[in-house]
Amino acid sequence: MPAINRACLVTGASSGIGAATCRALAAPGVALAVHGRRNLEGARRVASEVEAAGGVALVVEGDLAVAGTAADLVAATTARFERLDVLVSNAGFADRRPIGDLDRAAFDASIAAMQNAFFDLLLAARPWLEKAQEGRVVAVSSFVAHAVGRGLPVFTATAAAKGAIEAMARAFAMQMVTFGTTVNCVAPGFVEKDPGTHTALTPARRAEFERTIPMGRFAKPADIAAAIAFLCSPAAGYITGQVIHVDGGVTL
Repeated sequence: MPAINRACLVTGASSGIGAATCRALAAPGVALAVHGRRNLEGARRVASEVEAAGGVALVVEGDLAVAGTAADLVAATTARFERLDVLVSNAGFADRRPIGDLDRAAFDASIAAMQNAFFDLLLAARPWLEKAQEGRVVAVSSFVAHAVGRGLPVFTATAAAKGAIEAMARAFAMQMVTFGTTVNCVAPGFVEKDPGTHTALTPARRAEFERTIPMGRFAKPADIAAAIAFLCSPAAGYITGQVIHVDGGVTL
């Protein structure tokens, strides 16, 4: 195996923002654990792209809503690469049901897959991040934790989970400052799906949402990945505990 200068774990990396983040981070000397849950074919394609860019790739599998999965992902990553320098917590899903249609079981499912999973990842990764030089944690949040009204969709469970992730990231940022590890969040707005991926949006509904975006378009996954990659870079070493909105102005 080539010499590794940096090892990263990116969750939810089979497609979309996670896949674009792996592409943005891939480089010679960089090892990437590419996490997938159901779409392992997508994760393997991303891993191939990482290797084509000169990096080293490992596909890791698991449902982060299940207790123990986060620890298993960190263990698999560190067993292969013997280090963990960068954690990007991206895996999640959106639930638009309002309270009433959204019952407690569905709410708990969002909390388990996002808020609880982030905690479990931090718990497992902490010893490695303490040893890392210029360790980085980036969690992917969402505009839904910040903006409602003006024709924007409301995602009660998702907003709750993402808001908790942001609060946890701030607390962990304070915990990790003495180790040189930064902890930040990126909050995307509306993001395009990968080509060929199912979307519930009709063209008319998409046009309606685009009218709520000051910049007038959905983000591409690479737009979000660029911000994540910057926060993972040495250049962002003095930024911690922040939420960076990459939303075309939706939250203005």
